[in-house]
Amino acid sequence: MCKGLAALPHSCLERAKEIKIKLGILLQKPDSAVDLVIPYNEKPEKPAKTQKPAPEEALQWRDSLDKLLQNNYGLASFKSFLKSEFSEENLEFWMACENFKKTKSSTEMAEKAKRIYEEFIKTEAPKEVNIDHFTKDVTLKNLVEPSLSSFDVAQKRVYALMEKDSLPRFVRSEFYQELIK
Repeated sequence: MCKGLAALPHSCLERAKEIKIKLGILLQKPDSAVDLVIPYNEKPEKPAKTQKPAPEEALQWRDSLDKLLQNNYGLASFKSFLKSEFSEENLEFWMACENFKKTKSSTEMAEKAKRIYEEFIKTEAPKEVNIDHFTKDVTLKNLVEPSLSSFDVAQKRVYALMEKDSLPRFVRSEFYQELIK
């Protein structure tokens, strides 16, 4: 049996993730509920008009996470789906990294880097992403002197997780199935 959060064995963590996924399925939003996506740490502007894509366009998302993330409707749909599964932290981290890469001032870069680290990378972070210790260590070393590539290794790992795990689940979801009809 799983006891205490401090020293959870790997099997307990896996079981907790399974429960999280099952609860997410039960709490899925209706098909019409699509969140507007506001890039991490940016002031919201006028909401982007998100047009429902043609089924042919949505079909391309099955094979390309890039195409999904580049489409406003696809991104909003994917985010909504992940929220329904309580697993949106990977996408939020990826979006935060994309926003971070647009940073111009070194002062602002240092502030954003610290926020991203504390929110997503640090052990016990509120939205901690599932990356290995090596990746965490590399990222922490990169943050000694932040640069636009400080989060590249971690972002690539998280992207790979979304591509191999989250995207296939999204493609099997009822919402996506309705889009491609």
